[in-house]
Amino acid sequence: MAELVTPRGRFPHLRRVGNLVFVSGTSSRRADNSIAGAEVDSAGTMSLDIARQTREVLENIERILETVDLDRSDLVDVTSFLVNMNDFGPYNEEWARFFEGHVAPARTTVAVHQLPHPHLLVEMKATAAFTSEES
Repeated sequence: MAELVTPRGRFPHLRRVGNLVFVSGTSSRRADNSIAGAEVDSAGTMSLDIARQTREVLENIERILETVDLDRSDLVDVTSFLVNMNDFGPYNEEWARFFEGHVAPARTTVAVHQLPHPHLLVEMKATAAFTSEES
């Protein structure tokens, strides 16, 4: 199983209540504290990639779900927070790729002023469900 990121606060990665699993806000931060989709070139210029960050957030959510034997197909609702709505196109394309071949969850996308780190472009919180035969 992949190593999970250490939360930067006193909250769990997820919380189960009955057949529902609530995943805390998740970013593209990796277990080593680097941020996927945030790269510095040899001249020191920062480049932020919304598509890469979106993919990593979704993969991080799936890694969290795997700790309770769920995966992307068990997601029922996701709320996404974008720092810039101009990123909606590539974010939406990456979302579609991630859920290709699966029933995508309900989704709400909202713009926010900022996220907890200046290199983060997107954060998501999610709800997944166990089916009756899995609980």
